[in-house]
Amino acid sequence: MPVIHLVRHGQASFGARTAQGYDVLSDLGRRQAEAAGAELARRAPRDPVVVCGTLSRQRDTAGIIVEAAGLTGPPRTDPRWNEYDHLDLLRRYGAAPAGAPADSRSVQPLLDRALLAWIGDADEGGWRRFASGAADALRELADGLGPGRDAVVVTSGGVLAALCGGLLSAPPAGVVALNRVAVNAAITTVVAGSSGISLLSFNDHAHVTGDRRELLTYR
Repeated sequence: MPVIHLVRHGQASFGARTAQGYDVLSDLGRRQAEAAGAELARRAPRDPVVVCGTLSRQRDTAGIIVEAAGLTGPPRTDPRWNEYDHLDLLRRYGAAPAGAPADSRSVQPLLDRALLAWIGDADEGGWRRFASGAADALRELADGLGPGRDAVVVTSGGVLAALCGGLLSAPPAGVVALNRVAVNAAITTVVAGSSGISLLSFNDHAHVTGDRRELLTYR
């Protein structure tokens, strides 16, 4: 039964005023990616396919993981694993007042409300396209894995929330709750069997706790 490890990228430059500025791993994010790579090496995925989104923070995290885990690279890229633009989301749904502070504690409630509004929007080109694209990418990846082969995917918190929310048939508020607690470089694991794709674990971040607690971040 193929196992797919879905890894959230390492910490990026939270608080940047543009999406491009945010799309850069911090030094801490690089250390988180190394920790995730070491954890994946311990799990020893079988001849894994490595895939990531096209965003810089995802590609850089994937490259570090490949090296740290001793996997075969370079990773394949697929834009369906990309994150939504959280700055655009805040602007479009009126959740970010002018001059609002950019620290994660103050922005998170605004992002929660914007994401909930986006999920509830009937626009076919919005959340529905985003979530269905991620689900299609996961299904196609699983279908392409032969017996005895696993996969590692580097993606983002919103994609993970969409996928896990779908697998759990979670309501919109549940999807937002999943997105809120996504840990940088955490590993979510799904298995692909004859009955379809099933969620085995969500947001496993034991590799950034204990004596490595300084690596634990959510944004």
